[in-house]
Amino acid sequence: MSRTSSSGTTREKSPLVAVVLAVLYPGLGHVYLRRWGRAFLWFVTIIATVVWLVPPEAMPSTVSVDAILESRQAVPEHVALIALVLSALSVLDAYWIAANTKTDDADATSPVGEDGTQTCPNCGKEIDENLDFCHWCTTEFETNDAGE
Repeated sequence: MSRTSSSGTTREKSPLVAVVLAVLYPGLGHVYLRRWGRAFLWFVTIIATVVWLVPPEAMPSTVSVDAILESRQAVPEHVALIALVLSALSVLDAYWIAANTKTDDADATSPVGEDGTQTCPNCGKEIDENLDFCHWCTTEFETNDAGE
């Protein structure tokens, strides 16, 4: 379940939603988690697998349900197994990221580093103190001002 900060923005991402989206298509769970690089990698991996491993005769000649079902039968079993394993890995990766992302209220404010600069509690990189989110990993910070 998502938690909402005092500013009304959702910060915690549900592992269940990430898993369901990753099951629909590898990478969608990562888009939901705002992990753009990983989402792109999963999209490209699945597309590359299909392009390189599926024989041309297994590709449907037209876009219809019958043609797709016929072409599915022409796909070798080892290719289908590879696609299934890649999809399962994407689901596990999305779940792991969603379950292990820190979202405690204490972590929502940006900590001050040893040299006096503010750092992101999620990625640890230096942030601009005028922003209410990390421009590196897009983690939103809780605002301390009652007027915001």
